[in-house]
Amino acid sequence: MAERSTAAVDVADNSGDDPLTAQADTAATDGVAEERKTAEEPTEAPEQKAVERKNGEQPSIAAPELHSGHKLARRYRLEECVTRLDGFSSWRAVDEKLRRAVGVHLLPADHPRARSVLAAARSAALLGDPRFVQVLDAVEENDLVYVVHEWLPDTTELTALLADGPLPAHDAYQLVTQVSQAMAAAHREGLAHLRLTPSAVLRSSTGQYRIRGLAVNAALRGITADRPQRTDTEAIGALLYAALTQRWPYESDAYGLSGLPKGVGLIPPDQVRAGVHRGLSEIAMRALANDGATASRQEPPCTTPDELAKAVGAMPRVKPPEPEFPAPAEYQRTTYQQGTYGRPQPRPMVTQPLPQPPAPLESRTGKALKWAVGALLIAALGLGSWQIADRLLPKETPQEAPVVQPPADEKPEPPKPLTIASATDFDPFPEGNGEEYPEAVPNALDGDPGTYWHTKNYASANLGNQKDGVGIVLDLGSAQKVREVDLSLVGNTSVEIRTAPEDASAAPSTADGFTTQASKAGTDLKLELTKPVTTRYVLVWLTELPLNEGEFRGQLSEVKVMG
Repeated sequence: MAERSTAAVDVADNSGDDPLTAQADTAATDGVAEERKTAEEPTEAPEQKAVERKNGEQPSIAAPELHSGHKLARRYRLEECVTRLDGFSSWRAVDEKLRRAVGVHLLPADHPRARSVLAAARSAALLGDPRFVQVLDAVEENDLVYVVHEWLPDTTELTALLADGPLPAHDAYQLVTQVSQAMAAAHREGLAHLRLTPSAVLRSSTGQYRIRGLAVNAALRGITADRPQRTDTEAIGALLYAALTQRWPYESDAYGLSGLPKGVGLIPPDQVRAGVHRGLSEIAMRALANDGATASRQEPPCTTPDELAKAVGAMPRVKPPEPEFPAPAEYQRTTYQQGTYGRPQPRPMVTQPLPQPPAPLESRTGKALKWAVGALLIAALGLGSWQIADRLLPKETPQEAPVVQPPADEKPEPPKPLTIASATDFDPFPEGNGEEYPEAVPNALDGDPGTYWHTKNYASANLGNQKDGVGIVLDLGSAQKVREVDLSLVGNTSVEIRTAPEDASAAPSTADGFTTQASKAGTDLKLELTKPVTTRYVLVWLTELPLNEGEFRGQLSEVKVMG
């Protein structure tokens, strides 16, 4: 159960109805009442099913009858069924090719929602944002539709975190900041979640939040919304409300949390529990606004994740608590005498005469001091004699040597940034598959350190022994003199800087077509070339990747070419 609670699966949350999407859930027969009804109803008789078909009603669809050990595409071996509901099932599986755990959603190809699930999974896979649990594969095969995604055993569901109590103000601030920014980026690409519950939010051991089930959870359940941005914004507000109070902001209990008292309405978090951060309380109320009304003191409601992210960014940053250090232990005197541990002992009376110290300058130190003073006196006499002789003897006027000033044009000029005309991902055949998240390459050139181009996940730092490296090729537009390449990376990464021949009119198609000019490992790197090289194409080649949440992935946030 511990692993299941932290894994990136379980789209069927059986802990309660989601009031954020109540209308859409009702239309899609979603919710706890329907789930329990489906589980408790006896098997229908054949006569009853015939009546349903006659009346034009759609009979319920059974989930595919698969078992542990079944293998999909000769690669994904099913291990444990996590959810079986409404014609689909969710599994923990093993990718035998890459030797890693994955999650799999399965449903029949003739399921009425099979097409929408495939479309949602493929759209979510194109986003490539590491703040979301990544969709790895979406396939229709042998009358089955299955979606493969990341499995993150080193993360913890928000549901489990809230079971231990409200989150500290800094953790709640990080939650609403990261989730609102991630959902704003998803909506800019036309993707909505519509099922953003506490079980859909995961926190890693480093404090980073990941969102699972983007678009796919809603498609599996048939959930739609007329105002998807408003739905997701209200969901984020409910998550923040629960994080601050350990209460669900509606009258019904849900997700292991108690609801608000009946009849009191939506009250601010700082009125539910003492000590709640007032700024975060107002942010939660602005996101939970109903029909334009808000319990915030003055500010208007937030109706989109982007508005919510900007509102959080405008408030003063909530700092983490200061670390507490234990007070130093009180000093105790100790003796070796039995029965007197820790007790001050009286000094014994002196009964014998103390030995007299040697006379001044008769000890070893005194003798060494006399020798040192004598040596200094001799040196002073010699220096004084030399100065006297220098003044009495006639002096020859030396001719001053001319001072040679280096010409101004020989002073080296500091390197200056070169314009990067374009950039493309580089994952050449035969080891590579020709591409490595090309849609994320502009993130390395946008000047924003919070965005980055990233590689795929690999089983080891050396890219799973599959290839020598991956990277991006920078096109300077024309042949330029390159002196240095500056990189900002996430995690300790080994990088090589390679350049194409000076007369190359197109980037080489293999890594061997470039010449290695510099290499280094780190996060913020300045890779100076041994000597300036004239080239049009520069290859940033990642050869060893850092560990990132249980797998190895390279992330390049910024790159500059200096000439």
